[in-house]
This record gives sequence, C-alpha cells and structure tokens, in this order.
Amino acid sequence: MEKSDVRYQTFVSIMKEELAPAMGCTEPISLAFAAAKAREVLGCMPEKVHIEASGNIIKNVKSVVVPNTNGKRGMAIAAAAGIIAGKAEKELEVIAEATEEQKSEMARFAESGAVTVSLAKSDLKFDIIVHLYAGDQSSVCRVAVNHTNIVYLEKNGQVLVNLGEPKSNFDGMSAGRELLNVKDIVEFADTVDLDDVRPLLTRQVAYNSAIAEEGLRGDYGANVGSTLLKCLENNVRTRARAYAAAGSDARMNGCELPVVINSGSGNQGITSTMPVVIYAKELGVSEEKLFRALIVSDLITDHQKTYIGVLSAYCGAMSAGVGAACGVAYLNGENADMIGNVLINGTATLSGVICDGAKASCASKIATAVEMGLLGYDMAKNGQVLHGGDGIVGADVEETIRNVGRLADEGMRDTDKTILHIMVGDTQE
Repeated sequence: MEKSDVRYQTFVSIMKEELAPAMGCTEPISLAFAAAKAREVLGCMPEKVHIEASGNIIKNVKSVVVPNTNGKRGMAIAAAAGIIAGKAEKELEVIAEATEEQKSEMARFAESGAVTVSLAKSDLKFDIIVHLYAGDQSSVCRVAVNHTNIVYLEKNGQVLVNLGEPKSNFDGMSAGRELLNVKDIVEFADTVDLDDVRPLLTRQVAYNSAIAEEGLRGDYGANVGSTLLKCLENNVRTRARAYAAAGSDARMNGCELPVVINSGSGNQGITSTMPVVIYAKELGVSEEKLFRALIVSDLITDHQKTYIGVLSAYCGAMSAGVGAACGVAYLNGENADMIGNVLINGTATLSGVICDGAKASCASKIATAVEMGLLGYDMAKNGQVLHGGDGIVGADVEETIRNVGRLADEGMRDTDKTILHIMVGDTQE
C-alpha cells in the first residue's frame, strides 16, 4: 500500500486518533473533562453543579474508582475532580496532576450535596451536559458521542460553541472508517512505513505493559490476572490472558498509571495490546514484527467498533479480544483469509456478552474475551470456520462484523435500559 493511497493516510489518521493516552476509566474522565471545561468558562468556583448524562455514562461511572481521588467512585467525585484539579487542555489526562490538597477539597465538594445528576433527555448513548452555577453566573459544557467532543459551550446564557445536535451515536468517529476491512488492514500492516506510527506503538506497549505489571504486583479489585497465574499452567496462553486482565484489575480500581486506549476505552486498549506483546516475547520476534501485529490488532478492534459505537450494551472487550487473537495470528505468519476466519469464529462465540458498566469484573470478561479469541484461532488453524447462516455469522467476515454491529446498536437497546435499571434504579446517584 503506497503512502499516496487514501487508505494509507486514513488508517494512519485513525491510529493517531484512537491510540490516545488516558488516566483512569474514560467515562468518569470524560465527565471530569467536561466539568473542567465548564469551570474554565465560568471563571470561578461553582456553588452548584447539575449533570445530565446518558444511561451508558451513568452505568460506566457508578462503580469504577476515579484516579487521584483517594479511591472514591461516582458521578459527584468525577465532576468535583474536574472542577477542582482539572486541566481541560490535557483532555483524557485531565486530572493527572491533582495535589493532595486538591484531593481533600474534591471530597468535601462531592460530599456537600452541591452536585446533582439526572438522566439526559437525548437518545444518544454518549451524552454529558455539565451545568455550573455561582451566584448570578453560569456555564454549560456538553460533550457528546465521544470522550472529548465538545459540541456546546455557554456562559451566562451566551452561546460560545454550538455544533448542533449530533445526528447519531456515530457522529464524531474517525473520518474514513468505511474504508476499514480485514484485507486492507493486513495489507497496511505488511507495508506501512513504521516511522509513521512508531511513536504511537512504542507508547502503547510501554504504558499498557506497565499497568499490566502493576496489576500483577498489587492488590486491585478481584485480582483476576494474578489469580490466572496462580491457578492455571504458566504458559503463553495463560500469560496472555493474565496480563490483559491485570491491566484492567489495576485500571478499574484506582491505579493512577496512564494507559493507551483503543476505540475510546482503556480496557479495550489493554486487551488489544497485551496478548500480542506476550506472544511476541514467546515467539522471539523482532520489534518490527510486534508493531505490525499490533497494527492488525488495533485496527481490527477499531473496525468492529465502527458498527457498534463507542458505548453500548455490548461489551467492547469482546471486540478487542478478537482483535488481539487476529494480531497473534499475524505474528504466526497467517494471511488475511486466515485472520478473517479467526475473527468470524471469535465474534460468533463472543457476541452477546453485555456491558454492565466499568468495574472490577471487566477483568474477568477480558480474560474470557482473549481465551475465546484464541479458540477462534485454534479452530481456524485446524480448518474449522463457522459458516454463513450459523446464527449471526454472515456470508463473509465483513458481513459478520456488520451483523455484530447491528446486534449491538439496534438489538440491544432494550437490554441497555434494563441493565441501567438493574444497576441504578431511578438513574440517580
């Protein structure tokens, strides 16, 4: 694939947008980002805060530890962190530089009753509207569709930014995603000038390896990663699952190390990274081969999410687990047809696993996703591939990907509502 090819430039652009650094679960961090921006616009400390948020935001903020808050969880502390310690220009690392004094101030503000929450009235799966009030002054910041996409800003009733109402849950995603397909992704991985993406991939390996290792060393959540290493044979397959799960163990439970995300999610970023890294070490391949395999894993994960959306009732770790298995297949020299079969087998097995918010059990789902992705590879290596008409499996890999997206976006809407009702009842903190 030549550099002048529109596909080449588009794929590089997608990677630059998607492989971003973030500290903490991206939904509470996005809320902190919106609150920090609203505070910047207001120009003073607010007395009251009201948050309107979509159900998917509420469920993903409810149970996860917000970093740099001394282990606290929930909408109020995420907003307070952004207001008091946030630097909006740092985007998904918005609260990375919080001081101990600021952490104490956050807790006091969050516990004061100054923050209220309601369910957003829009139909968007990703919608955050932060209203700040101080005397007769006010500000509004709305972030919609993805984590740093500011679509509306207002101060004292004067509109500063208005990009209009997002038309769908897919507005704001990387341009040119319709060009993604398995065959072209593999061709791109084979031919890309690595200097065009090397800084992204170097950071991805460094950040996600560090948090995985911390998850194995420390005591985080349910300790899924370390449990796998204690209870199962210590082989490459177990380590691939354990390192991916351990990164989530740490991240979901307050670890303040940054991660490189994929498709808007740190868990998906870790899942699409660590199995490929672990298998690359086992196989003794070059850094160049590792990086090209990561490109396959990253872009196949992105490709699946193009049809699912940033947030849904469908667990995104499933897409990343299959993407990682495709990356492992690439490490072993498999071609695009074989990688497509891995994807078909994996997605057919994993489709339907629900997302019930960010929390400790995400790590066990990640371990499952990696294992089932690798099972899909085992099947493909042995000449077994699920055929069109087997449930939601389509006529080929691309139709199968679209079918899973349709299941997640259309078919699981009522599932999403039921999950939210089970988790938070009336949707209030």
